[in-house]
Amino acid sequence: MKTTVEEITSTMKKIIVEIGEDEVARKLDEAYHSLSRNVKIPGFRPGKAPRSVLETRFGDQVREDVSREFVANTFPAAITEADMNVLGYPQIEKDVPTKGKPFTYSASMEVRPAFEVKDFKGVEVQKEKVEVTDEQVQARLDAIVQSHGKLKPVDDRETIEENDYVVLDYKAFEGEEPIEDTSAENYMLHVGSGDFHPIFEKSLIGIEKGVEKDIEVDFEETFHHTKLAGKHIRFHVVVSDIKTVELPPLDDDFARGLGGDFADLEDLKTKVRESMLLEMERRTDKEAKQRLLEKISASVQVDLPRILVDSELNYAIDSVKQNLARSGLSVEKAGISDEKLSEELLPASEKRVKEMLVLGQIARQENLQLEDQDLDDAFNSMAAAASQPPDVLRRYYESKGIIDNLKEKLLEEKTLKYLIDNANVIEVSSLEG
Repeated sequence: MKTTVEEITSTMKKIIVEIGEDEVARKLDEAYHSLSRNVKIPGFRPGKAPRSVLETRFGDQVREDVSREFVANTFPAAITEADMNVLGYPQIEKDVPTKGKPFTYSASMEVRPAFEVKDFKGVEVQKEKVEVTDEQVQARLDAIVQSHGKLKPVDDRETIEENDYVVLDYKAFEGEEPIEDTSAENYMLHVGSGDFHPIFEKSLIGIEKGVEKDIEVDFEETFHHTKLAGKHIRFHVVVSDIKTVELPPLDDDFARGLGGDFADLEDLKTKVRESMLLEMERRTDKEAKQRLLEKISASVQVDLPRILVDSELNYAIDSVKQNLARSGLSVEKAGISDEKLSEELLPASEKRVKEMLVLGQIARQENLQLEDQDLDDAFNSMAAAASQPPDVLRRYYESKGIIDNLKEKLLEEKTLKYLIDNANVIEVSSLEG
């Protein structure tokens, strides 16, 4: 077997494989000999039909079978010999196997580009200091109290105030024409939350329960609901109920009742602070690693394989569509074409692919590998979070064929840790932007 490689681009190569005429003759002989024993030809006993008859009746199929066998048996070895990291499926062009001639085929394919990452150690990167103030702890405690509040009807007034929860019916009009899919009944809204629209919510303040009212809003061009975006809309509103939140007192009894084995309020405050410190440490560590990767990646020149960019772009598009679907929307309802969505997501997809290539190359240069213990630790951590046995999660990943994706992610994380451990990390009180 003779192998040559042609470089079309840094990410596209063609490998040409030639198999000698002696091997071609041997394979054809074997194929016809096997065929003669297994087919019935009128006028001939099994195994006695002349080869010329077999060639006339089955020649095209035999040559196709032999050519496929040659490719299947030699392509993996040819790729290994050429030291190529193939991406996706190759495009095969092949000759017709003919006795007395060598057989040649070519395979064009995208490959992982060969490049080197230099000077990635000692890179300066800023990391935000982990600090939790008393005010931040109190804000977290207030949020916990708020989450345990109970809605109760307002009995001592009939008008809406900020922070009330109101139950209302509304219809939207452009001029005098009602707008489809923009009305609701018994809609619960937290006034002042910004969940609907700030002007709409502010206009509710002072309205009396049971009184019909028109509210006019000029919606921004960027508003998420395309039927309202950029338009002057009149809402016809009637509020049927006003509720407020009754909050429990923040005291020792409240702390003990949370179910977290808190001894008293001070113990709750201590554990909330510890939890916030851990959260902030994880966040700032992740952000510093990403800044470091972006800095290193920016210094690298590498062509991006189209197949990887397309795969990342399709993943990003699917994620956007799924997020919209969870909100009861779609790209069509949002007025976004697939072409526009692809255009907007392409730069981030290309950036992600480049960073992935850079991390992979650094891992190869530094001989970083994923050990069995790394995978075990990952499954143990995920199992603890999901309250499931690790072996159950492992079987799930294996059955879905996604364990290799997990391994790639874990190796990326291991490489990022290696980079941050070898970086010049500068702690700062706060980061701009």
